[in-house]
Amino acid sequence: MIKVLVIDDDFMVAKVHSGFVNNEPGFSVVGVAHSAKDAIQAVTVLSPDLALLDIHLPDMNGLDLLQKLREVQPDLDVIVISAAREMDTVRRALRGGIVHYLMKPFSREDLRERLDHYSKTYQPLQVPDQELEQADVNRLFGLSGQNRRPLPKGCSAETLVLVENIVKEAAEPISATETAEKLGTSRVSARRYLEYLAEENLAQVNLRYGGVGRPERRYSWKV
Repeated sequence: MIKVLVIDDDFMVAKVHSGFVNNEPGFSVVGVAHSAKDAIQAVTVLSPDLALLDIHLPDMNGLDLLQKLREVQPDLDVIVISAAREMDTVRRALRGGIVHYLMKPFSREDLRERLDHYSKTYQPLQVPDQELEQADVNRLFGLSGQNRRPLPKGCSAETLVLVENIVKEAAEPISATETAEKLGTSRVSARRYLEYLAEENLAQVNLRYGGVGRPERRYSWKV
């Protein structure tokens, strides 16, 4: 469970944001702070993984608070949520190492997208001593889906999207034969797309042994 601290001087806004977060699977609001002083104390006591930080606080600028929070908990991740739109403010926030910058007003879906991105890219970095592939680093820097190799001859981007969705939605690793049945195409064609995803480090190949002959290749989504 990802522990979240909501920092906003407006009590009602903080309550709404907390409700948004608590409705997202895998996230839980462990505290709410309405001032910089309360935020520092909350981080010290609660050790949250992620803070939703407003810039306009009564006792300190949120970007100044960001640095103080990092002094207390160096690994704290921060999403800035603010009505501030000035380029200097956004630039300073980015240089402060924030995860995202979300401008008010925003929808539940806007926040959901940021939280989903955080859980898939930043949170896994908490695992010690892991080795990353280039695709993992690309996702961290917002390059997911870019710099891919060209599709094999005869393959289309539209069909690739369909194959991606089939693999993502599969309850367990899926074979080329099963993918072909869902796709309405040949096994050979389905396997070309699946192997492409595996080579791009988007799908993982799982070998199923049994019977005589080569093991069956089955695919699961890695992202």
